[in-house]
Amino acid sequence: MTEPSLPPGLSAGERVVLFDGVCKLCNGWARFLIRHDPTRQFRLASVQSVQGQALLAWYGLPTDRFDTMALIDEAGLHVRSTALLRILSRLPQPWRALRLLRLVPRPLRDWCYDRIALNRYRLFGRHAVCLLPTADHAERFLHD
Repeated sequence: MTEPSLPPGLSAGERVVLFDGVCKLCNGWARFLIRHDPTRQFRLASVQSVQGQALLAWYGLPTDRFDTMALIDEAGLHVRSTALLRILSRLPQPWRALRLLRLVPRPLRDWCYDRIALNRYRLFGRHAVCLLPTADHAERFLHD
């Protein structure tokens, strides 16, 4: 039996969070993950990066416009509130407790998620260019 092929640039078991690299809210989320993921379970890639674009294309997602954060893990691709809750469930307490929000029906969770995601630039602003990781965080990001 043939093993399923892996997305480009990923190793088996690797977890990657795709985020909008020019969005100030999304960059804050990436910094939050770096700070609250002491076991380094998650790697990061901006959707504007070469790696991010390749992963978007692999999963058939738009590469020119991206309105959600995504998680790629052992179970595949997750977007919107499901991605957020899967990530939070792997972080230490108190963040892990927020996984209980999965009890809220997904259509309602995703509706709330979309209200923020679709207005993120207006609410939080945007950077002119994609921010680069600092030297001490560079290993947390996917690279060419």
